[in-house]
Amino acid sequence: MNSAHRRYFTELKDLPLPLYTESIGYNPDQEAISRPEGYNCYHWLQTVGGRGEITMGGARYMLESGTGILLLPGEAHEYRPIEERWETYYMTFGGAQAGAILGTLGLPVSSYYNWDRGAELDGFVPGLLNSIGSERDLSGLNISVEVYRFLTLLKKDGRVNRMPSLSNSVRRLSPVLEFLDRHYADSDIGLEDMAQRADITPRHLNTLFKQAFGMTAYAYLILLRLRKAKEMMTLHPRMTIKEVSGLVGFRDASHFVATFRKQEGVTPEQFRSLH
Repeated sequence: MNSAHRRYFTELKDLPLPLYTESIGYNPDQEAISRPEGYNCYHWLQTVGGRGEITMGGARYMLESGTGILLLPGEAHEYRPIEERWETYYMTFGGAQAGAILGTLGLPVSSYYNWDRGAELDGFVPGLLNSIGSERDLSGLNISVEVYRFLTLLKKDGRVNRMPSLSNSVRRLSPVLEFLDRHYADSDIGLEDMAQRADITPRHLNTLFKQAFGMTAYAYLILLRLRKAKEMMTLHPRMTIKEVSGLVGFRDASHFVATFRKQEGVTPEQFRSLH
């Protein structure tokens, strides 16, 4: 094995943590691997130099700089270098809540990722490996937090099937978000008005909102109005519900109350009494 190969194994994987790291490492000369039965943990592999090829689920993917793959436990796969030298970083992890957390983040299946140059995701595993080499986390809690941070970066910066990343979608929506934050009280705001701010079609606008927030543009506006209403009700306790509803863009108080109750599970007055 090349002397520059670094690997860290944790001895804490049997602790009842929601997430844990089993191993993390750097391989300057990645060899061919075949696992017809898959691996027993979640497995992340990314390229930092050269190129490799991975076969998974009947498809082949090129792993070059700025790309990586997340494999679920038991996912059959094999990978090999296709250049003389293939440099990789890798991390394997698990935990009692690993599957639930990945599902909540919308990362429930084995997937191939790429990301923009300079994205935080690109340097996260290398940085984590360096920090582990200089510290000992006796409780395992610090590394558990770092695994969660990795998954959120994968959600934010990673692109699946060359689709825009979450961070790219949010940046594209920035003019719309700023417009809504200034004009949420205007009850006449429609999808066309929002789309014009980003110079795209209403359909494309909804696509970007679903990629970034998991909801349509109008649903986002409703949640924004409800958040502003909660702020007003707590900061101005003498303000009537009718006044609040009008100030956040609802045409009538009854619609505001019904929408608030459906979303929050309590009426505006009940919410106010709790705060």
